[in-house]
Order: sequence, then C-alpha cells, then structure tokens
Amino acid sequence: MTAPTGTAPTGTAPEHPEYDDGRLNAPAAQRNRAALTKALTALAPPQGTALEIASGTGQHVIRFAPAMPGLTWQPSDPDASRRASITAWIAAEPSANILPPITLDACAPGWAAKHNTYDLIFLANLLHLIPNASAQTCLTEIIHALRPGGLAVVYGPFLRNGVATSEGDIIFDANIRATTPGAGYKDLEWVRNHWTNLRLLPAQPIYMPANNLLLCARKLA
Repeated sequence: MTAPTGTAPTGTAPEHPEYDDGRLNAPAAQRNRAALTKALTALAPPQGTALEIASGTGQHVIRFAPAMPGLTWQPSDPDASRRASITAWIAAEPSANILPPITLDACAPGWAAKHNTYDLIFLANLLHLIPNASAQTCLTEIIHALRPGGLAVVYGPFLRNGVATSEGDIIFDANIRATTPGAGYKDLEWVRNHWTNLRLLPAQPIYMPANNLLLCARKLA
C-alpha cells in the first residue's frame, strides 16, 4: 500500500520545506519528539538494532539515535521525498548510529521476510490514517520483524472503549473516516488484543501529551 502511508503528522498541516537542503518540517514531530525520546529511552534495550517505520521527515530519528547510542537506528519510509528529507536531517544533525533510510511500506504483506529482525520497532501516527485491514497487516508484520524478546512500540491517538477522549479527536477521527474508507482511530484494546492473539505480551499503555498513547508489546522468546 502506498497511499496513505501514514507519515503525515497527526492533526496538522502536511510537512513543508523550510530549508534549502531538502529537509522537511513537520510541526507535530517537532512538538512531540522530546516526550517520545524520553519515553523510548526508558523502554529501549541498551543495545541492538531499532527500526523506525514511516519515519516521515526524519525529525524523530535524529533525536532518538543520540539519546539511545547503544542502538543502531534504521529509518524507513515508502515516499522518496520523505526519504530525501530523512537523509538531509541526518546530514544536518549526524549520529554515528543512524543508517541511511530504506524504502519500506509497512502496509505491504510480507515485508518482514525481506528485512532483518530488530530488537525494537517504533511506529508513530500511522494506524489511525489507514483502514483496519492495512493496520492489521502492519501490526502483524511488525511482530514477524521482531527478534524473540524484541519490543514493538506504537504511538498515536486511540479510542478508549470505542470513544475519543477530546472534541478535537472526535472531529479529526470523523474527518479521516469521511475521506479514507475504513480508516479512523483504532481502539486501544483492538491493538492489544491483536498483539495478544499473535503471542505478544502487551504492557500497560503509557499516556502521552495531547491525548496520545504509547502502546508497547514484547515478543515472547
């Protein structure tokens, strides 16, 4: 699946160029990356490999890598312009533990078999933008791409018991459902149950700013 890829920031205008070197700027990524870096640093293994799915502009991974130097970070995105932005951000703010971005469509069945396995896989702001079937494929492939004992971490807005938690989320969810058939906010328990059915061990949700959640699950050895 190539559209929508889910790399657009949650509830904001699309990313746009503000630099003359190919870097794109996503305001949402600028706002949430400090909180995400803090939360991920507490969860991440001390060493190993990490895959960021739908890296978008690249503004997350350039903060994650120096904060977690024991991990080798692999950014990815299916969109060429966003991969160019990731490359430009890495050049502007380099870390020795960031690899060049790769082409990866997280909604394509079977992608995990074509890639290495990872100790940590991170995904931000994708599931609500894609249909349920695509989201299930994405979550399933993440599991296959994890090493035994590896950790899946998914960030974004979610329903709680089928209900959005703010007026802004209600409006945004309705807009997504109106423009993309089958898409919309996923329920917290829908994600956790899918992981449990595929033999992952979900942790308690971590509450993040702006009504978002960080959902984590570990692959059983």
